[in-house]
Amino acid sequence: MKYCHLFLIAFTISSVMSQTVDSIALIQVDSLIKVSLDYTRKHDFKNAIQANLSAENIAIENFGKESDSYAKVCQYFGVIYYHQGNYEAAEQKYIESISIRERVLGLHHPDLAASINSLGVLYLMVGDFDTAEPLLLKSWGMREKTLGKKHADYAASLNNLAMLYNKLGQFKKSELYYIESKNIRNEIFGNMHTEYASSLNNLAILYLDLGNYKLAEPLYLEAKTIRKKLLGENHPEYATTLNNLGVLYWKMGNYEAAMKYYLESIAIYKKVFGEHHPRYSKSLNNLAILYNEMNDFERAEMLYLESLQILEKTSGKDDLNYAWGANNLAMNYKNRGEFEKAMPLLLEAKLIWEKVYGRDHPDYATSLRNLADLYCKIKDFNKAEPLYLEALTLQSLSLGNEHPDYANSLATLADYYYAIGNINKAKPYLLKSVEVEKRYIRQAAQHLSELEMTKYINKFVSGQNGCFTYAQKFHQLTDVCFDNTLFYKGFLLNAVSQMNSIVMRDSLSRDKFELLKSYHRRLASEYLLPIQERDSISIIRLQDKANLLEKEIIRSVTGLSEVLQQLEWKDVRKKLKLQEAAIEFVQYEFCSDSLMYAALIIKPDSEFPNFIALFEEQQLNKILSQEKNISSKVNVLYASRGAIPVSEKNMISKKLFELLWHPLEKELKNTKTIYFSPSGKLNQLNIGAIPIQENETIADRYQLVQLTSTRQLVIPTKFIKSNNKAVLFGGIQFEQDSTFNNNESLLGSRSRDELTFSSIDSTLRGGTWNYLAGTEREVNAIEKIMQTSDMLVHLNKGYQATEESFKNIVANNVSSPRILHIATHGYFFPDPKVKVGSSQLASRESGGSQESVFKMSDHPMLRSGLILAGGNAAWQGKPTLEGREDGILTAYEISQMNLSNTELVVLSACETGLGDIQGNEGVYGLQRAFKIAGAKYLIMSLWQVPDKQTSLLMTTFYKKWLEEKMTIPNAFHAAQKELRDIGLDPYQWAGFVLVE
Repeated sequence: MKYCHLFLIAFTISSVMSQTVDSIALIQVDSLIKVSLDYTRKHDFKNAIQANLSAENIAIENFGKESDSYAKVCQYFGVIYYHQGNYEAAEQKYIESISIRERVLGLHHPDLAASINSLGVLYLMVGDFDTAEPLLLKSWGMREKTLGKKHADYAASLNNLAMLYNKLGQFKKSELYYIESKNIRNEIFGNMHTEYASSLNNLAILYLDLGNYKLAEPLYLEAKTIRKKLLGENHPEYATTLNNLGVLYWKMGNYEAAMKYYLESIAIYKKVFGEHHPRYSKSLNNLAILYNEMNDFERAEMLYLESLQILEKTSGKDDLNYAWGANNLAMNYKNRGEFEKAMPLLLEAKLIWEKVYGRDHPDYATSLRNLADLYCKIKDFNKAEPLYLEALTLQSLSLGNEHPDYANSLATLADYYYAIGNINKAKPYLLKSVEVEKRYIRQAAQHLSELEMTKYINKFVSGQNGCFTYAQKFHQLTDVCFDNTLFYKGFLLNAVSQMNSIVMRDSLSRDKFELLKSYHRRLASEYLLPIQERDSISIIRLQDKANLLEKEIIRSVTGLSEVLQQLEWKDVRKKLKLQEAAIEFVQYEFCSDSLMYAALIIKPDSEFPNFIALFEEQQLNKILSQEKNISSKVNVLYASRGAIPVSEKNMISKKLFELLWHPLEKELKNTKTIYFSPSGKLNQLNIGAIPIQENETIADRYQLVQLTSTRQLVIPTKFIKSNNKAVLFGGIQFEQDSTFNNNESLLGSRSRDELTFSSIDSTLRGGTWNYLAGTEREVNAIEKIMQTSDMLVHLNKGYQATEESFKNIVANNVSSPRILHIATHGYFFPDPKVKVGSSQLASRESGGSQESVFKMSDHPMLRSGLILAGGNAAWQGKPTLEGREDGILTAYEISQMNLSNTELVVLSACETGLGDIQGNEGVYGLQRAFKIAGAKYLIMSLWQVPDKQTSLLMTTFYKKWLEEKMTIPNAFHAAQKELRDIGLDPYQWAGFVLVE
């Protein structure tokens, strides 16, 4: 929410007409003024003043004070003082210049227009808009009559008027003037000029104020390029662009990029202006806002106080910038619960805004809302409501009903009515706010890269949390909750996979897309090197290239907005048949310190979705942590048919059922088929295997279909059967092929530290990467089943099951196979920054001085993958054969492939269903990789499953699917049930799940 103000800096140099008179003295004055102006542009004010003083002496001596020559000297003294921040001295000199020129030149001369323009700009920058507007309009009119519309000075007047109207909230008028000014400057100067760069910067500020990040970003980046090339990296105008980019990325949730640009701009301002200049103060304020949002309140407070002290000395306590500084510091105190410190600052800021703007400006509206928020915090609700309503009305009139600040005020007003228990008033405001937010997210998805979208979408998490929290108490909001879930859950996964699909059908974009994939492949290679061996400069350049190219592709793709259309819960309901239900499990923050789980259920006859609060995550953690041994844990959690003693079963597995499923039973009465989408840690459970009673599991009672989102019922994953091919991997030799020439050169730079594993049963997939005899038997048996079903099978075994052979299945735009079956070792490492104990691999230490890059990578899609032929060398830190892949197929690499013609991927390996769980986006790992690549169905594992039983499950599944002609979901569930019926314990059959 726009509680705080970030300073966007516009830069304008008012141009002045030079006189041409055959006089040595006049030439000397003009020459010295030019030198003075050059020093001013370099912010060397000492020499600028000295040069202007010399010009003044010559002008007075030769022409006297009643001359245009002396008026010009006054004009440029004003320019120097203005850029120094000495506005009072500048004002005096500008007024003196105007007075002289009116008497000497008359009332219609362009030089008089220049002096009037400069004074108008001064008043504009100090916030005296009422005084500034008539001066700027007068100068503009004079220039149009005397110079015409194709003159640089006329363009400068347009630019200054546009700045004024932007400040006044008259955005349409501002945009028209900015664009006209930019076009004139482009025509006069070309697109590689500082004046043109200023137009780009200022137009970008307008679009940012309007919340149009898509239009703002390319303008800022172009201005940055021009200023860097023409002015260098230590110029304040270049710093201005960096500061403004920082504001943009802050608003987009990209705090890392914002921090980088803020720190760079602060360093330049400090070097050029010193620590007592308004620009330096503004940049400190922006950095403080960033720290405040990152909850580093103490550091933010120090910067706010320093910024305010500078502003008080340079601009005074009646200045707009001072008002914003006071407001921002107040919000810092409010966030820390120091309400008594916040109140006087907010009231002081409000008085300044009212004096400068009046009562109809959007910034004044923001002050009202901030004050209302504070009254809510101190439970003075009677004072809060009229302020909220007034702020909302003002923002609607000045910003329109599509602006993010208006949406924030809607959400805040909904929070207010929820707090006082009036849900009927809260709901319409909540509905309006979420619609505006979704519109912005859909727009952002059409110009931001996936990484940028990940950060941007996180800015809206608090609103979702609030909606679910409301629904716990007020069931009138369950429809909003379900609609939100349909929109947000897996939004990025859906957007990325849809974009990939569209681009591959678009010949114009396909070449760029292939180039983007090549960037990602090169990045993957760099990421997998030890940190000390990475080329950090090359990585940064590749990341920038990939990011810019991805955004270029997204902007050029047509049809993306259609696939990101908003669905409603009623759309899902229409797809349900009798005795069917759809369940969205959701995870949300409750009361700031607790993660809650709930279920949203709809059936064909539902009037509204049913919201059922389930449990806090710590309750689930307590159950999951009761057994450390993975096989014992699984058998206890999923106990059935006497796998463990009844008493122990009742103690744990019954608790899991009662916690997760029992609250839903009443609502699911007479239901046979359930489509469900898990969330949070529920992604780590096989829900169907949870026992209901001694001889019955949830999957026995219901036909379960696991989806990434129930959105898929309305817009199913597209699969076009283009072939009947199957590619199988199994019986893989993980050591390097000894038949290769021993003299073949090795890549010494690819060394990695060896991971030493605790001694475990080598028949388990996921221990030391030993040969798995069962996988060879498995793929041989599956090959026969497939051949009898007229499948065209390609089997990769031994040393031939390489990473190259895997990637080549879609080389040269060949359609991916219908079936892809991979029987091998799989790995998953949790986030190294988070302590977890759910994976055995998570606790294993490295044998060297540093951890494996696979384990320690910041990228979640590198900490999950599959081991292929020869993979042990790279895994153990040994050099790999030159010119060959390393045999470690990461999820990151898989996500770069095109598997849109693949109906089924079977990961007959361990822990392939695991990964980092990231909010609404679910599991970041192999599951996500294959979904992005375009596969329809995915069978994967949640733990290390014994080799023999895995082979049995897989062959049983294929027989039921290909020979008995069951659907894939029915065949999979029937195969698991058959293994359970022959007496296998849950650890041996429940580890695999099917996801569509």
